Order: sequence, then C-alpha cells, then structure tokens
Amino acid sequence: MKTVNHWIGGKTVEGASGNWGPVTDPATGAVTTQVALASAEEVDAAVTAAKEAYSTWGTSSLAQRTGILFRYRALLDAHRDEIAELITAEHGKVHSDALGEVARGLEIVELACGITTQLKGELSTQVSNRVDVSSIRQSLGVVAGITPFNFPAMVPMWMFPLAIACGNTFVLKPSEKDPSASNLLAELAAEAGLPDGVLNVVHGDKVAVDALLAHPDVAAVSFVGSTPIARYIHTTASANHKRVQALGGAKNHMLVLPDADLDAAADAAVSAAYGSAGERCMAISAVVAVSSIADELVQKIRERAEKIKIGPGNDPESEMGPLITKAHRDKVASYVTGAAAQGAEVVLDGTGHTVDGFEDGHWIGLSLLDHVSTDSDAYRDEIFGPVLCVLRAETYEDGVALINASPYGNGTAIFTRDGGAARRFQLEIEAGMVGVNVPIPVPVGYHSFGGWKDSLFGDHHIYGNDGVHFYTRGKVVTTRWPDPSDAPAGVDLGFPRNH
Repeated sequence: MKTVNHWIGGKTVEGASGNWGPVTDPATGAVTTQVALASAEEVDAAVTAAKEAYSTWGTSSLAQRTGILFRYRALLDAHRDEIAELITAEHGKVHSDALGEVARGLEIVELACGITTQLKGELSTQVSNRVDVSSIRQSLGVVAGITPFNFPAMVPMWMFPLAIACGNTFVLKPSEKDPSASNLLAELAAEAGLPDGVLNVVHGDKVAVDALLAHPDVAAVSFVGSTPIARYIHTTASANHKRVQALGGAKNHMLVLPDADLDAAADAAVSAAYGSAGERCMAISAVVAVSSIADELVQKIRERAEKIKIGPGNDPESEMGPLITKAHRDKVASYVTGAAAQGAEVVLDGTGHTVDGFEDGHWIGLSLLDHVSTDSDAYRDEIFGPVLCVLRAETYEDGVALINASPYGNGTAIFTRDGGAARRFQLEIEAGMVGVNVPIPVPVGYHSFGGWKDSLFGDHHIYGNDGVHFYTRGKVVTTRWPDPSDAPAGVDLGFPRNH
C-alpha cells in the first residue's frame, strides 16, 4: 500500500505519531493509500523549519523569488497530467476537471511571478520642509494554509505561491482525504530551487489543525472549507492573535428572468450544478425561476441532466465521477430522499445510481428537486453534491429578496437579456462574486475570490490584491534629512555650499 508522509525542511519525513488515515479510490471504494497524521510535535517541527528558512528567505531579493517561481511555473506545466492523475485517483473527479483545477492554480503562480509590481510602495516628497513619507509592505513570517478535499491542488496554489512570493515561509495542511497532490507540488517547488523549509507540508486531522492555530510562530492562517469550520478557524486563530482569512460554505443561486435564453440557462445550470459532482463551493445549487418560465426551464434542465455520463474519473467518456467518500455520498443522498417529505417534487432521483464493474464506488446520480421551499433542509444546507434545487418567484424583486435572505453570500448569477436588470442585480445582490449570464463567476487570478456573510470570516478575500495585502503588512516611514549645506563647520563632505 502506498504511504504518504510529510514534507518538512525540503525532504520527506516519515510520520512518527503512529496515527494513519485511509485514502480511498472513490471509483472502487478500495483503500489504496495510508497518510500520516501529524502530532503537535510534528507540526512544531514543520513550523520550526519554516521559521529557520524565513531568516534568509524573508530578506531574499525579489529577483531570486520570482526566478524560482518562473521555473516552478514551467515544472507545473510540464507535470499537469501527473498532478491531475493524482487528483482523479484520490478525489474521483474526471481527468478534464482535474486538468482544469491545475490550470486555475497556475493562474495564481503566474500572478506570483509578477509580484514585483504588487509590492511596490508609495512615496510622498516634501510633505513638510525636507520631510518625505513612504509606505512599504513587508512579509509576516511563517504563515499556514488549511485546505479542503474538493480542490487538492488548486486551493493550495491559491495560497502558498503568493505567500512565498511576498517573502513568507509556508506550512500547508491539506485534506487528509486526498493528500498526494500537495506533496508533488512541494517536490516540484524544491526542484525549481525553492530553499529548504520555505514550503512544508504536514498531513493530519484536527490535532494538526489545532496545533497550527495555537502555534506562537504562525503569524497568519488561510482556510477554505465549510462555514462551521471556517467560523472555528477564525475564532480560534484570532484568539491566538493571528491574521485570518477563512472562506466558508455557500448556497449559490442563479436567478433566471423571463426574458433569458432558456437553453443557455439550462446548459449553465447543468454544468454549474453537476460539474465536479457538485463538490465545489461555487456550484450553483439553487435556481430561482421568475414568473411563468419555471416549468419549461425545469424540463430543459432535466433533459440535459439525464444525458450526463457518470463513471470513473480516468475514463475519457465520463463527465462526472463519484463522490469523495461513502459517508459523504450517503449524506448527499439523504437530502434527496427527505425532499419529498418536506414538500419538494423529486424530478430526478440519483440516489440509486451504480456503475457496472465499480459497484463498490461512491456513486450517486444527478438529482433535480422542484418546488423547493426555503425552509427545507435541501435548500438551507450546503449539500456539496449533485443536487439542484429549483425555487420559484413571481417577480425580479421577489427573487432578489429570496437570495438576499440566505445566510450565505459566496457567489450568485443572473440570466437575462436586459442590461438594466443585470445592472440592478449586481448592485442589489448581497454576494461577493456575481455572474451576469456566467453561472460560476470565479474571478481570474488578478482579481480576488471571496464571499460575504457566512461565506467569509476575516477581512481579506483570497489571491489577487487582497491576497497580497493579507500576506504582507504595511509600514509607513517618515524621513527628514538635513541638507548637506547644513553640515557643521569644519566637516567637508564634498558637497557644494550655498552662501
């Protein structure tokens, strides 16, 4: 059986806690790997390695950092397929989705390659007689990232490339459910010339998380995951005087107006709800159909959903893979089986789906629920699976009010041909990311990703300008130098004197 150990100080370090976690192939249900689960002492070793590396990395030149990152970007590009294969083997998503994940992570590496312009300071001269004021940004020290199972390569790459480009050193605690991609990312960084200890990977569970949150040498923590855990991360790390960005869960809505192109809206709903098996925080999980178009829209979504081919992620014909674990599969299924009792119409029930030859895999089909009420479990909870709820609203105003009443505010979208309605929507909706005829409005790397309300804890979104500001702190320097002509008599510095 394959074993995944830690990466500390530029090398593989065998797990010493005696605790191991199982990693399964979601397509077969078989345990293929064991991953070391770190003790608090092993987390301390990783932080210590990062702290020692910071003594030189924190003062390294921008040219050195960006030179390494450029080489790193080239290596990641050359190993795209290898990274994607690890994701498919442990997460289950189809290979094309895994490749897309790597591509989105590369965007942030590219942003980090151009960090020189992001770290430029400001200067005001002669604010008073011979007084100048400058603002600069400096690194924090050791920072940590705690990342989820659904994007085991992309989300780590949303964090550590930018953090180390800013001069910090990094300790990554990835999900123990699919850990291998993170180790490969660290190995490739070392191959690119990243000094030992600048990037460390410790695997583990709550023990490792709590050790990072409490460690006095960790200056900041980045997190992506569910809202309850994000709230816990933010509360605990803040109490330990750390800077925190904690991105939580979502219930993303798609508002479809009567004038929308319903074929385009149905295509978008299917790809956004069921892509990556719904295991993404930017999935559309609720369609709000306005006025009389609901029945036609539901029928169009159903026709498209029934054609999606489900199978192993390494099968080129598969369009959707299994869920990450059997427990998660069963939890997702429970929302579908309980929907009818709470007033919903089950248009598609995917709970009984299996794949020939892979009967023990964590399979679930696509589910479509219509006439869903806002007080039902399927609507209120983040299901994180291929379940799409359809709600109905009489007017645009009703639809916006319904969406804004949600405690989540990650992303949302509107489908319409009316520019005025779209403009109103982007101003009136209470969410951090908005799509206009774009169902999954994930910002490009040079803009920042993050939601509002219970989808974000902390003041900073991730990557983009917010990411640079999160991984640096500002300093303002006020300077007054005497003019050379004011030098004391008898001291000649070679400057001309004014008489």
